[in-house]
Amino acid sequence: MAHDHHHGHHHHHHGTENLRVAFFLNLFFTLVEIVGGLYTGSLAILSDALHDLGDSLSIGLSWYFQKLSQKGGDKKFSYGYKRFSLLGAVINSVVLFVGSAIILTKAIPALFDPNTVDARGMMYLAIFGIIVNGAAVLKLRKGSSINEEVISLHLLEDVLGWVAVLIGSLVMMFWDLPIIDPILSILIAIFIIYNVVKNLRKSLLIILQASPREIDVDEIRQQLTAIPEIIDIHDCHIWSMDGEYNVLSAHLVIEENLSLEAIASIKVNAKKLLKKNHIDHITIEFEGKDEPCEGC
Repeated sequence: MAHDHHHGHHHHHHGTENLRVAFFLNLFFTLVEIVGGLYTGSLAILSDALHDLGDSLSIGLSWYFQKLSQKGGDKKFSYGYKRFSLLGAVINSVVLFVGSAIILTKAIPALFDPNTVDARGMMYLAIFGIIVNGAAVLKLRKGSSINEEVISLHLLEDVLGWVAVLIGSLVMMFWDLPIIDPILSILIAIFIIYNVVKNLRKSLLIILQASPREIDVDEIRQQLTAIPEIIDIHDCHIWSMDGEYNVLSAHLVIEENLSLEAIASIKVNAKKLLKKNHIDHITIEFEGKDEPCEGC
């Protein structure tokens, strides 16, 4: 049996530092938002505070798991610690879902009896929000890891959310339309729930060891059987540890009586092909064409 451990260590110190800065920026601003939301009486700002709290959790867990993922396999976790990031995603999703439900129970009745809000205060907070979140996006855009890329997209969504709050506050400064605040609040809560459901589904598929969406199993079979000495593929399994690090195990059926050098060459060619298909950890077993396959 042949094993290959390809640890793509893109998780460098620089990436961890970027996530640390983004985490503290976001957490600081979440606290400012909570105080600002209570002061201005704006449900939309409190909704966005919830969104930012969720992002702070995401960034904090990403920062922690970025450090933890550098830890290789041990006796307890032979594949390493990558899958812990999914646990973080599930915890974060539950927190955001419960928070959004609470916001909706406050915002829907407010549609029929909207409170007067401090539109000027909302405007100042929105400008501050665009600057802080924009700074965090720029910090993470310089990063190289997929982890940083995903978090920077989260923060970009926050910037867009603050642009909506800014527009809403400007409208309320000139026209007496307090209903805009609960409408914005409901839209933000629905947006959060939509993303939570999407992320939960993705995490659960990985936990259930579904084949990664970006990898076509049939295409991989075709490519491998195109190697002249490979007759067939049995017991082929592809799954992902964390949505980024993909694993394959397969039985390659080859002509019998091949030399060890020929088998080594087949293995090298198969691995090169699989690496091009974004498979990081490869376990191959060779079988003769008349040999019974235990896992089939």
